[in-house]
Amino acid sequence: MRQKYLGKAKRVVLKLGSAVLTAAEGLNLPLIQRLVGEIAALGEDRDFILVSSGAIAAGLRKLGMAERPTGMPQQQAVAAAGQSILMHVYEEAFAAHLLKVAQILLTHEDLESRKRFLNARNTLGNLVEWGVIPIINENDTVATDELKFGDNDNLAALICNLVDADLLLILTDIDGLYDRDPRQFPEARLLSQVETNDPVLLKAAGKRAGVLGRGGMVTKLQAVKKAAAAGIPTVIANGLMPGVLDAVFSGREVGTLFVPQTQKLKSRQYWLAYNVTPQGAILVDAGARRALVRNKKSLLPAGIVEVFGGFRKGAPVHLVDPDGRPFAMGLTNYSARDINRIKGRQTQEIAQALGHKDYDEVIHRDNLVIFPEI
Repeated sequence: MRQKYLGKAKRVVLKLGSAVLTAAEGLNLPLIQRLVGEIAALGEDRDFILVSSGAIAAGLRKLGMAERPTGMPQQQAVAAAGQSILMHVYEEAFAAHLLKVAQILLTHEDLESRKRFLNARNTLGNLVEWGVIPIINENDTVATDELKFGDNDNLAALICNLVDADLLLILTDIDGLYDRDPRQFPEARLLSQVETNDPVLLKAAGKRAGVLGRGGMVTKLQAVKKAAAAGIPTVIANGLMPGVLDAVFSGREVGTLFVPQTQKLKSRQYWLAYNVTPQGAILVDAGARRALVRNKKSLLPAGIVEVFGGFRKGAPVHLVDPDGRPFAMGLTNYSARDINRIKGRQTQEIAQALGHKDYDEVIHRDNLVIFPEI
């Protein structure tokens, strides 16, 4: 099974976390050089796109600070100070193997805008074609709470869809996914392979993050699910283990392999489901949910119960079921104000309620994506 997914993985998004890249004194230079050497050894057969943490850790060292600050402006300043050091380390490490790198800094807004999404895709595609290794990080210096990915695990998953990756490989400081949090349960068992719809994912992850990182296993499993929705497998493995990359791509039982579902979202559906920030929500009744999910229908006004937010026509919104769970994302044909006036009505009553009727559907099926049940 591993060889089926890993043997044909040509384009790999490799996420390197702070727990792997840093040591007590700052960046772990010997480990970074070792990993870069492993990437270089495999680079003839594969294209690597790196999503790298480490800017804040490098900045703390540069500024002589003992611990990560809690305020966002302070964290952004530390990241700005450390980003140049991080890239310099990568430049020198890859240059030793006659390889070139390019820095890409992104905010959520870059992937939310369809135009900027496509521009980023084209830029990354050209770099890979030229044999340059992209090194991607969240643009911590300018990102706001509303525009942050939150962690590099989820950023890496979104990059997988952006570049049409064959594999997401997350290197961290533990051996993979355990059936329970091994920091709390010493008898926890390492899982070699997991289907992404396995209920074990709901209970296996510990929530604690590291001292320097923002994510824990919870964010890694969120990334796994995002990658799976695009039909992309994920491996979580221990980046502190020498030879880990060769072991993974040789098909050895290293880390945890997450096997995606057979059905995947198309690129535009994926962008709508995971890259776009909802500007409101529409509560629908059980009948409307059933028509949308099972029968693949459009959303009509008759099935709408309530509207939340002050969004405009064309806005992305969550669709929420009677239990309050978001189950879909769509682009609306009407503003929140107009939807409030036509909710619960039949289609033929739209013109009477609004004085006009631009569309029969509040959200057309072509502008709607149902979240995968994973």
